[in-house]
Amino acid sequence: MAEKTRSTGRRKGGRGKSAGLRVIPLGGLGEVGKNMYVVEYEDDILVIDSGLMFPDQDLPGIDLIVPDISYLEANREKVLGIVLTHGHEDHTGGLSFVLQRLDVPIYGTKLTLGLVGNRLQEDMPFLTPQFREVKAGDVIDIGPFRTRFIAVSHSIPDGVALSIETPLGRIVHTGDFKLDSTPIDGRVTDYGALAGEGDKGVLLLLSDSTNAERNGFTPSERIIGNTLDSLYRNYRSKRLIVSSFASNVHRIQQVADGAARFNRKIAFLGRSMVRNVEIASKLGYLHVDEKMIAPVEDIGKIPPNQLVIMTTGSQGEPFSGLVMMSMGEHKQITLSERDAVFILASVIPGNEKLVNNTINRLFSIGCEVVYEAADKMTHVSGHASAEELKIMLNLVRPQYFVPIHGEQRHLARHAKLAEDVGIPPRNIFIMSNGDVLTFQKGAKPHVRDRVQAGAVLIDGNAVGEIKSRVMKERRDLAEDGIIVVSLALSEDGTLLAPIAIESRGLFAGDDANVFAEVEKAVLKALKDISSPHSRTRSAPRTGRQGKSTPRSQSARSSHAISLDVEAVSRSVKSRVSDVLRRRSSSYAVVLPLISVQGGEPRAASAADFLEREMLA
Repeated sequence: MAEKTRSTGRRKGGRGKSAGLRVIPLGGLGEVGKNMYVVEYEDDILVIDSGLMFPDQDLPGIDLIVPDISYLEANREKVLGIVLTHGHEDHTGGLSFVLQRLDVPIYGTKLTLGLVGNRLQEDMPFLTPQFREVKAGDVIDIGPFRTRFIAVSHSIPDGVALSIETPLGRIVHTGDFKLDSTPIDGRVTDYGALAGEGDKGVLLLLSDSTNAERNGFTPSERIIGNTLDSLYRNYRSKRLIVSSFASNVHRIQQVADGAARFNRKIAFLGRSMVRNVEIASKLGYLHVDEKMIAPVEDIGKIPPNQLVIMTTGSQGEPFSGLVMMSMGEHKQITLSERDAVFILASVIPGNEKLVNNTINRLFSIGCEVVYEAADKMTHVSGHASAEELKIMLNLVRPQYFVPIHGEQRHLARHAKLAEDVGIPPRNIFIMSNGDVLTFQKGAKPHVRDRVQAGAVLIDGNAVGEIKSRVMKERRDLAEDGIIVVSLALSEDGTLLAPIAIESRGLFAGDDANVFAEVEKAVLKALKDISSPHSRTRSAPRTGRQGKSTPRSQSARSSHAISLDVEAVSRSVKSRVSDVLRRRSSSYAVVLPLISVQGGEPRAASAADFLEREMLA
């Protein structure tokens, strides 16, 4: 493809104190997700990708995880733009967070910007993003960074690698890629362009490490067509339910092509599936005859053997189409033994239990279920395996190499592959998020500095660095439950009303005997506090000469002794915890809520207050 060159942004940046070229990962190393990489030359910064990551079971209540961009915010005047390699959310999903803090141009291919624009419209309808559409073969100047976009195959169309020419040398970032010689859309990885960059000389290669542990080559996406043909033939009399990643446009195309060959209508269910089908079709990346598409409201009118339903839920995501169907809670679809379900995806590590539970429920309904463990080729990866990674290294022939996009074992394995093709170990850098790889004229590159990097947790509308203490409290509440002891006391510690005890998530919560023991433990705690040694006497007021000022007898009786609420709380928590551990081996959270006559109900300490607020 002919190159197209245009200039955008500042041509040159001012010279800062730390002259040189710096490469800084803010996300994507030691993990699969929240990819974000910074290329900085003097006073100019170019950002590559802005992804998110989904939480695991260790982060209860968290919706999304995005990179910490404190470094970019502190240098916002230097940021020239964000360049996107493709449309997957682990590379684009953080933009809703980032663009509220950085108003910069976004560079991407047509499909990538189409998917991003739709997501931003949902999340931030008030924002008008500065989109700059590019295509494979384009070369644009973004400040001092001459950036070339190179076509690569992946599991989503319109992916690109980047070749970024800087004053100190050329950097190649592969994006997510595989060397598929027979892609569904005919758009192969551009070997010639990559080799051409290698011929010019590449200072640094940043390359996708996801499948570095897999030997050989990743199979072509096209082989899924053969699997689908077999499934369509074997289940001619069944209604077919197909679940896949909503972003895998090539997979959707093959399912639709199979439906056409076997004279079936196709219906799309699930918000992300419907959204991506609409966008990909509108932009020309997906081709489905409109006459084949069945409206959701007409699904019940179509004979089962003439219908394919394509939906989300291949990873067992709560509230996804397939999961709701398996639980009998979907509004439009009720499954039965007349249905065959195809799960065309591999299980992402960490999702095994969710997927297995979904499959088991489908079998319980009586469905036929075809999935990865059923000895069928139901999924192929979009990432290059070991031999393809070595080919990429040989095409680009970099002087220095940094493996990216993978857990620590993937990065280490990819580094070993680089050694196998002849890159000296001293020229390979296995980095962590926040590390700074610095290149300067006349000096060896080094990783010595660090910038702030990490994870920002998004919990509903709350965005921030949620402290480990909060997550520990959430886990404790989820695992052991809570018991609340409400006390109304006078200032001298006298109980003014019956003790109120409530529990949530406590196995012994309905056991009257346990509650009776808890009440006795609270009374003992109050008795301990009411002893003379546990009381705090107020100091007498003094006049200007330091002598005692007389008070009325009533004032002395009213204020001579004040209740130590902190001590009451500690004693109640200790004694109640002992009862629970002895009776039920429970480590439930004990929350004393103490009202003192003439004061407001309050928890006895700052930590208790935070716990109470979290429960509200």
